[in-house]
Order: sequence, then structure tokens, then C-alpha cells
Amino acid sequence: MRTVKEISNITGISVRTLHYYDGIGLLKPTDKSEAGYRLYDDKALEQLQQILFFREFDIPLKEIKAVMENPALDRNHILKMQREMLLTKIKRMEHLVASIDDILKGDNKMDFAIFNKIEMDEMFQAMTEHMPEEMKQKAIDEFGGIEKWHEHYIQAVSGDDMQRRYRKMLEWFGGKENYLAAVKNPISKEVVASYQKRMDGILEKLAGKRECSVDSFEVKELIGEYGFVMKQLYQLQDESGMMLSLAKTYRREEVKKATDEKYGNGVAQFFMQAIEAFYK
Repeated sequence: MRTVKEISNITGISVRTLHYYDGIGLLKPTDKSEAGYRLYDDKALEQLQQILFFREFDIPLKEIKAVMENPALDRNHILKMQREMLLTKIKRMEHLVASIDDILKGDNKMDFAIFNKIEMDEMFQAMTEHMPEEMKQKAIDEFGGIEKWHEHYIQAVSGDDMQRRYRKMLEWFGGKENYLAAVKNPISKEVVASYQKRMDGILEKLAGKRECSVDSFEVKELIGEYGFVMKQLYQLQDESGMMLSLAKTYRREEVKKATDEKYGNGVAQFFMQAIEAFYK
């Protein structure tokens, strides 16, 4: 067991910071001495190391806490996630260094594309790795081979329309590195199904409140819970943009019809108004 002072000396983290981590429940001491001093074992030291890895990316402490407490993520999963994030950051730095070298050589191409070629290749690879085999084979057959499919993907992602969409998505995720990390480390199908079940339950309750004002406490409480689940599911830093985009989909005739058939007449309009009232 190590004391707070010893942990501070090993890691360079101040005693005050360790006390704060304990206070917010991010890193609890393993035990306390008879005198009431905090004590940490090797497992706690490993958890602190994982926290510090996340802090390298300026991820808010509350987001780190949510990841560390997620029952679907074990130690190896978190380490693999952090490794991918570090590799992405290294490649990003290499790209920036190369751009500066081009400027110094007088060969500035003024490329303001959101994703560079390496990152787009990585996104394609992540997409194909996590896609169901049946769907992947269908795409390969449609494009006449995986190379042709890859070329089409790069061309589509590089288009102005997709670039505009990505800019909006990066706002939701809190930056490119967060978005790329989410793309490369998608949540398992089992966890997604669990989140979907939870969202369906929220919407069922919300549909039962359609006679209430969208500004009422009970409606706002349910929308707040809905937004929180969406934020966790899609690993967002700010869910408001996605929720407002979701509200707009209820205006589409096919979505409105399907929603009203499932939850009751007029519910699609109610969902839209409730979400917009909460986030606007």
C-alpha cells in the first residue's frame, strides 16, 4: 500500500489533485490507515495511469469517470482505446509537421479538408472491420471489389457536402480526435441493444406525458434522460446538436407516420416540440 504522498512522488500528481479525484469518485483510495490516511494499492495506481492517459487528450473528468465506470469496458478494452487515440494523435502531429515542412519549402497547398488521407483510410478500415460480413460482402459485390469500394468511399468523404456534415459532427463529439476514437472503438452490439431498450422505455414514458406541457418538469426530466443516454451511446461531448437534429427528423412524413403508429396519434409532433423546448 502507498500513501497519497508516495503516489504523488511516483506520478507527479499533486496531493491536492488526488484528494479531488477521491472527492468526485474518480479514484477512490483502496483503504485508509488507522489514522485516517488514504492508502492505494497497485490496482489503484494502474487506474490512475489510465486516468492520466485520458487527460493527455484534455477529456473532461466527468467523461473519464463515465468510461472508467462503464461495465461494458474492461481493462484491456480501455487500454486498446487509449492506444488507438495515441496513435491517431501521433499521425495527426506527423501530418501537421509535414504541412509546416511544406510551408517552409514554399509548397503550401492550403488544404483545409477536415480529414487527411491517412485518417480517411483509417475510417474506412474501421468501418469494414466492424461491419457485418453479409453487409460487407454486398458492398464489395456492388462496387466490384474492395479497392473500388475504398476509392468510392474516399471520393465521397472528400466531397464538400460530406465535409460540411463532418464539421457539424465534430462539434457533437468535441473534436476530431474524439470522433475518430469513437469510429475506431464502436460499442458492441449487445451494449447498443441495451441502450436501445432503455431509449424505447424513455419514449414510452414520454408518449404517456403527451397531454403535459413540454415545459413541465416531468417532460423535461425524460428528455434530459434521453439526451444523457444518447450522449453515452454515441460517446459525445455535447449531445444538444444531435438531439436537435433528431427533433427535425420527426417532421419527415415517414418518421412521423411510424412514430404515431407505434406510440399514438400526434406523438411525433410532441417528441419534436419537447426536444426543441429542452435544448433551445
